[in-house]
Amino acid sequence: MYPGVETWNPLAGACLHECSYCSTNALKRYPVIQCKYSGEIRLDYKALGKNLGKGKTIFVVAQNDLFAEGVPFDFIAQIFGQCYRYDNTYLFQTKNPERFIDCFKLFPEKTILCTTIESNRRYRQMGNTPLPINRATAMRFLADFKKQVTIEPIMDFDTNELVDLIAMIQPDSVNIGADSKHNHLPEPSKEKLLELIEELGKFTVIDQKRNLNRLLK
Repeated sequence: MYPGVETWNPLAGACLHECSYCSTNALKRYPVIQCKYSGEIRLDYKALGKNLGKGKTIFVVAQNDLFAEGVPFDFIAQIFGQCYRYDNTYLFQTKNPERFIDCFKLFPEKTILCTTIESNRRYRQMGNTPLPINRATAMRFLADFKKQVTIEPIMDFDTNELVDLIAMIQPDSVNIGADSKHNHLPEPSKEKLLELIEELGKFTVIDQKRNLNRLLK
């Protein structure tokens, strides 16, 4: 998902957010993925015990959401404990950043906190996730760590409102990407997307993913 960033997935079970466009669902055509990401949330102890090395940037739980409501705090604590054993930078991304606040004092020193905000609007495809305004509000109160926002898959939005949400967070960078799994999502026009990129570029660094080119043609 992010160039130069490794992934580590010690959390198994079906994601509790149930977004219709979940990238993990697209991988469930492979039996091993279907098995790992079905059923109740649980730890994958083989993955949990992995030697994480050092000097890397690692996206922790890239195929699930570690901070979704219903993930036991003990699971989060055990995963943090493994992070502490290895000198890396750890990227934690969630659609429920309010739990970042609950865990704030437990994060490893070299941590990047990221939330997904696909739009300022609420769409049924977002499943059980918190409202975008709630995600932005929670991120607003987080300091001391580098912060990122991912707008992927981007859905149709109201420009001023979405810019205000992102500005509230004061992220170090924003990643923007499009739906690449043919999920038939409501998407913005080229003109609206270019306006968003211009406005966000006034206060943060923009990383445009290659799959965004489809919307910019």
